[in-house]
Amino acid sequence: QVQLVESGGGSVQAGGSLRLSCEGSGYTYTRNCMKWFRQAPGKEREGVAHLLTGTGSTWYSDAVKGRFTISQDNAKNTVYLEMNNLRPEDTAMYYCAAALNVPNCPISPHYFNWGQGTQVTVSS
Repeated sequence: QVQLVESGGGSVQAGGSLRLSCEGSGYTYTRNCMKWFRQAPGKEREGVAHLLTGTGSTWYSDAVKGRFTISQDNAKNTVYLEMNNLRPEDTAMYYCAAALNVPNCPISPHYFNWGQGTQVTVSS
């Protein structure tokens, strides 16, 4: 069974940093889109960053571009989201999702595997 487990969330002051991790298991495909989403209370789920494994291709939303970095440790089958210069508006539940065996990162309905989420809270 495909499983994604997020960790690394917490509470930090504005300007601080956190590194989220998403460990995957239960699949063997070599090209997958791994994507971080976030959702704050009263707001729709928002794509933050994604990485297409095996290609080096990455994408970032305008809201986080220049502050967040997505990366992967292939040996550990883990994707990371390094978050720097955090702002209060970054406060949200962060989710890791996967679209398996794809040539490109798809639109949101094609992400069928999701983790449970990890909370990030940024105080001013």
